[in-house]
Amino acid sequence: MIQLIGIELRKIFSKWRTYIAFLAITLLIFIIQISFFVGGKQYIHALTQNLKGLFYITGNLLNGYLIGNLILNGLFVQIPFLIVLVGGDLLAGEATAGTYRMLLTRPVSRTKVIFSKFIAGNIYVFLFLVWLAIVSLGLSLVIFGSGDLILFSNGITIISANDILWRFCGAYAVAYIGMSTVFTLSFLFSSLVENALGPLVATMSVIIIFFGLSIVDIDFLRQIRPYLFTSHLNIWTEFFNDPVDYSEVFKSSAILLGHTVVFLGASLYIFNKKDILS
Repeated sequence: MIQLIGIELRKIFSKWRTYIAFLAITLLIFIIQISFFVGGKQYIHALTQNLKGLFYITGNLLNGYLIGNLILNGLFVQIPFLIVLVGGDLLAGEATAGTYRMLLTRPVSRTKVIFSKFIAGNIYVFLFLVWLAIVSLGLSLVIFGSGDLILFSNGITIISANDILWRFCGAYAVAYIGMSTVFTLSFLFSSLVENALGPLVATMSVIIIFFGLSIVDIDFLRQIRPYLFTSHLNIWTEFFNDPVDYSEVFKSSAILLGHTVVFLGASLYIFNKKDILS
């Protein structure tokens, strides 16, 4: 099984599209960091001008923690798109390349093939989020330094510098659970079609539709909204509340993991029943 996972990882990282996500996210974060380096003082001034009559503000507010949090908030809509570039290609790409038959002539079961691709894909998602943390948080700390984090969500929250790092670790951990669910959905669509573009379009369409259902304020939709996985993709923000509502974190994580299991189970069933013609 380990050998199969290694083979799938080599397949993933031998394709140029795998590096699109890393390059795109790096370039975008660099532009954001340069923008804050040039005009960050004006942003902080606009952010705190209404507070100066009420509070005495000191310290380095334009710090790496603030930049890392803003980047995570700003990019979390784009991250699923970058992840499904790989997830949608894992099975459909074999059909496109005409390598399905050759893949299944090896003395391994279809179940092992599915799980090896699923695990390799999740390793990719994990590495992508690690890279995101390095360039958005790590590099921002190098450039802007550390300091207290001031947030304006549901009022004003100020988190001291020595109480922040573990919150980012928790945020990235639950973000991984959500992105794994998105990846598994694209993996499911990849098992259904023979073109790698189809899973990308289908997955993003489902996400957009579910987000749309979350906006419409109708009684029926309010009842089903808690069971849509998109309603829980932003649970990572809970780690920047004080105190952290761990019951909500565990509830949302369980719902996301439940969706992941269902999507993976459906992929396994479809692939085992699939007639391989190419």
